[in-house]
Amino acid sequence: MNTFLSRLNTIFAFTLSVMAGLTFCCFLTTAFNEHKALVYIGTGKTIVKNVPDYSATREKNDLGFVVFDMQADLSRIFNWNVKQLFLYLTAEYETKDHVLNQVVIWDKIIKRGENSVLDYRSSNTKYYFWDYGNGLKGNNNVTLTLSWNVIPNAGTLPKIRGEGSHKFKFPNEYSTNRL
Repeated sequence: MNTFLSRLNTIFAFTLSVMAGLTFCCFLTTAFNEHKALVYIGTGKTIVKNVPDYSATREKNDLGFVVFDMQADLSRIFNWNVKQLFLYLTAEYETKDHVLNQVVIWDKIIKRGENSVLDYRSSNTKYYFWDYGNGLKGNNNVTLTLSWNVIPNAGTLPKIRGEGSHKFKFPNEYSTNRL
């Protein structure tokens, strides 16, 4: 004879199995969405300075300042299974020492129900654009790209790169002006 606790355990295990199956079926309804969007990025003023980095070794390193414009409509990405988007703007460039350098210079979290149309004009970077060396001065191949992580209710966490990027170059001389 089964006790009350063993019957309760059986009901709980069956309910948990059914809920896991339903969650997987719900995940399948949005698993093959591409989550892509067109992005326009532009730059205005770009400055590079050679200043000491007091957070590390106190050696002089390049510090870049970028004023950027960005427009994107991310409303198509949101569906019932998207809780929020984590957006980040990266600068990618090559130096003599490293083939690939990536620096996150701006980020934002957009939750479901918030305005998901981006329209930034003459915006400053949120984070410092340090190069640990002298790789920014005269660098003519810096690429800005907007990427995002889709945070779902159920399923995988895809990392998506926006369709569109912007290449710019830093000046050949260090700036001595204050910003």
